[in-house]
Amino acid sequence: MIEELGIKTLDDIEVEKKCVFVRVDFNSPVDPDTKKLLDDARIRTHSRTIEELVKRKAKIVLLAHQGRKGEPDFISLREHAERLSEILNYSVKFVDDIFGEKAKKAIKSLREGEVLLLENVRMWDGETKKLPPEEHAKGKLVQELAPFMDVFCVDAFAAAHRSHASMVGFMPVAKEVVAGRVMEQELKVLYKVRNSPEHPCVYILGGAKAEDSADLSYAVLSQGIADYVLTGGLVANLFLYSQDIDLGPENIKVLEKKGFTGLKNKVMELLEKYGDKILLPVDLAVDVSGSRKEINVENLPTEYLIKDIGTKTCELYASKIKDANTVVMNGPMGIFEEEAFSKGTERIFTHMVSSQAFSLIGGGHTIAAARKLGFLEKFSYVSTAGGALMEYLIKGSLPVVEALKKYSR
Repeated sequence: MIEELGIKTLDDIEVEKKCVFVRVDFNSPVDPDTKKLLDDARIRTHSRTIEELVKRKAKIVLLAHQGRKGEPDFISLREHAERLSEILNYSVKFVDDIFGEKAKKAIKSLREGEVLLLENVRMWDGETKKLPPEEHAKGKLVQELAPFMDVFCVDAFAAAHRSHASMVGFMPVAKEVVAGRVMEQELKVLYKVRNSPEHPCVYILGGAKAEDSADLSYAVLSQGIADYVLTGGLVANLFLYSQDIDLGPENIKVLEKKGFTGLKNKVMELLEKYGDKILLPVDLAVDVSGSRKEINVENLPTEYLIKDIGTKTCELYASKIKDANTVVMNGPMGIFEEEAFSKGTERIFTHMVSSQAFSLIGGGHTIAAARKLGFLEKFSYVSTAGGALMEYLIKGSLPVVEALKKYSR
């Protein structure tokens, strides 16, 4: 049981001989040319829940999505099943059907301890409609599959900000509803980080999700959750621009292209109210013909693209991280994919892991940077989520979590 939220977990139920439907998040990076998986981190993460259910002799049916219709990463889950088989060292069945006769036949033939992965749920158009659980329960996916299900186990925290059919639709009709091990761990850690963090608490916000970062800054500062917010990436560029600092035409063009210049008034208000708690870069690294050159903010505008925070900024941020007891990071400090501009992110990671603070990172790019720079195993906690993590930290809840609280009884 997740006591703080009143949500049942796998500890609270018997699963032997029962058909357990598990909603996992196997959504992984895909090579746009070969259509092969580039990374199986999420599959590995969910394998813990699946392995436990295998050992406890459940009949396991997995529901998952990959990409969105029309996107290059929208592919079948066949390779995901093969990867899962390798990870579990156990043959996972796959059927290229979601709720048709092929899928039903495969579910019926499952024996205790066997695992079946159904096809990408987003191949059915009804999946991505945003509806309440009770409405989704009337849809074809749930109506066709629910008769075979004893337990509905939600493990896909990374998709918990979406009230989609396979995420919430089975809850109103399931005999038992529980959180899987990934969902359980995420909620326990994030509930504490958001509701009772050890202070001083520092948030580090970078990357390109500037609007979310502005909302998150307001949420954590207005509610006294964070003591300081440190900025990098396009988030920092937007905040500097909102202070009427001329970044130079190339950098302003990037903000315009992303639609961020329209956020100027919102960020100005935020800085007026909490400017003493929001740290902006004092120097930046620009790209001069592929080489890194650091310039002070007072020397802006620049004709070159800003691609990282500078050395003085890293030292300024280090002083806050060193004294912190909780540090949350979402978004890299610069273009970490280019070696010359990975220094800011690398230095911030170094300060985080060498401090005494509880360190949490999340978001696809932050995790990719941590993996590339060799820090992934060094943080206190790595969240599987990006958008769901941001929304949870902003609002303190998510649609799927609210549904779990209602139906996990």
